[in-house]
Amino acid sequence: MRAWRTFLTVAILSVALTACGAEDTPTSSASAAPAGPWSFTDGSGKEVKADQTPTRIIAHAGEAAALISFGIKPVGIYSDEPVKTDPNLKNLDLTGIEILGEEWGKIDVEKAASLRPDLIVADWWPAEKANSGLEEGVDEKSKKIAELAPIVGISQGKSIVELAEGYEALAKSLGAKVDDPAIAANKKRFEESVAKFKAAVAAKPNLTALAMSPSDDKVYVANPEYAPELLDFQKFGLQVINPDTPDPGFPYWENLSWENADKYQPDLILWDSRNYTDKANAEWGAKQPTWFKIKAAQAGATVSWPAFWMHTYGDFATELDKLTTAVTAANENIGS
Repeated sequence: MRAWRTFLTVAILSVALTACGAEDTPTSSASAAPAGPWSFTDGSGKEVKADQTPTRIIAHAGEAAALISFGIKPVGIYSDEPVKTDPNLKNLDLTGIEILGEEWGKIDVEKAASLRPDLIVADWWPAEKANSGLEEGVDEKSKKIAELAPIVGISQGKSIVELAEGYEALAKSLGAKVDDPAIAANKKRFEESVAKFKAAVAAKPNLTALAMSPSDDKVYVANPEYAPELLDFQKFGLQVINPDTPDPGFPYWENLSWENADKYQPDLILWDSRNYTDKANAEWGAKQPTWFKIKAAQAGATVSWPAFWMHTYGDFATELDKLTTAVTAANENIGS
């Protein structure tokens, strides 16, 4: 996804999260895949068919985490950063899985071909009309992965819940036992986390939040329309501000100059997890004094925002719990 990868390349280069761990993986592996025929309609609306149910799957990082959470182990994974730091993968057992790339836009297609894949699983990005790994800006030789096998992916659209449900449906079609007790436990934990989040938000009816990511040359303000987790937060009751003028060519963000960093005055800053640390607020305030013109930044009212990576019920529950703590502690009058 360019919302992730181009931003990493352009913004962060010009400038830690808990991933799905053991609790997200069913105790039993996926059941034997049905012989076939097999078909699945993905997020692009495309129906993919095969005479036999695919078993040799290559997946992009988050999508691999989703499949693994349902007991399906890919033969290969490509990631946008080192697997040790990728929030989707860093707590997973990847033994026996070939790593085909650890940088956005670069996939070892030759190694991928040697795995003889019969399916590639990669999110569908409706704003770009491309699957993860095939967007504009990717190395042309990396795009040849599309020649190896059919590609399916759930849409990074309106909800992380819908994304997780979509990968559950895909996993079921591939033979996963989606009624595994570990999966049910994660869903229950997620539902409990949503209830706690909603209660915390309801107790602060005037609280506003803004999803942001500072970089050396600009301050990026996320557009919830293209960020499914932010849309979910809005559905759960949090007033996440929609920016006025997203970039027409890349509508994931509104780009603010540092002189205009304080255009919006939220009560709570949701900080892009890709450049968030406990010291980041103080560091940016020292580096760019206009950062502290944002009252929430001056007050230290910031929390990590899980930007564009979640794919599982377990991860979403963990991240919602962090946000619930921040909302509970927040002052709904800071930005006013």
